[in-house]
Amino acid sequence: MKPGNIDSRFFTVRQMKIHCYVAGKASGETPVIFLHGGGIDSAWLSWGEVMGPVSGKFRVFAPDLPGYGKSDKPDITYSLDFYVDFLNELINQLGLKKAHLVGLSLGGGLAIRYSLMHPDKVDRLVLVAPYGIFSKLVSHKLSYFYVKTFLNELSYRLLRSRKFTRWSLLSGVIYDARKLTDELFEEIYQAGLEPFAGKAFMSFQRSELTPAGIRSDLTGQLSQIQAPTLIIQGKEDPAVRPVYARKAHEKIPRSRLCLFEKCRHWPQREHPEKFIQAVIEFLTNP
Repeated sequence: MKPGNIDSRFFTVRQMKIHCYVAGKASGETPVIFLHGGGIDSAWLSWGEVMGPVSGKFRVFAPDLPGYGKSDKPDITYSLDFYVDFLNELINQLGLKKAHLVGLSLGGGLAIRYSLMHPDKVDRLVLVAPYGIFSKLVSHKLSYFYVKTFLNELSYRLLRSRKFTRWSLLSGVIYDARKLTDELFEEIYQAGLEPFAGKAFMSFQRSELTPAGIRSDLTGQLSQIQAPTLIIQGKEDPAVRPVYARKAHEKIPRSRLCLFEKCRHWPQREHPEKFIQAVIEFLTNP
């Protein structure tokens, strides 16, 4: 259940009905926009535990990206540039001159790309196991074949199996099985049963993966990021490896790196209190 101080709202952005959580009172502080990941993710799945505490300091917005959650799911090609254009229109509609961007995985890649294209609209960046800081996926050739064939869609169908879903989460997303509570598991499992679960991300993967690498390889542009940046990375993340985060930290001029022990791809869910503290300290300190 959502805490009482988090509102659920809808906006029309580029002719799409977009669902967004809104929390916190408008103040002199720069607002925060949370950007979730891919797969079967949503704003609430990624940020449900952290929105409330962060909204005690900042005005917070957490949209379901197009193709996810309660937002519209048009039959289009989902690309990083599409999401950049969407985010820019959303920020304009919200009347925000600047925002802090907190992005996880796909949302992290979106935050990087947006900050490069619209540096005047980004105050600070928090990148959580971000996409775009590597040139190839782990086992890239195999991943390319997987994404381009029926196997990708089959993997989402297998999410109807509770056993497969639990195995997927514990092998790639969550390090400590005790953190995968019955409530959290059920929330994720139900998301995988939605009719359009995974379709937007499959489209994104097809648009991003080439035989040679990923299309949105942002490693060569990281040195151009102007915003102060915090990188939060799980040490046991099999998808976005810690070495990628360290190299990104070396390239981004005003960056800090925070490595979480015993943590895979979901730091904000695996260690919410530590995550909240790190984010608030970074956004409030000079």
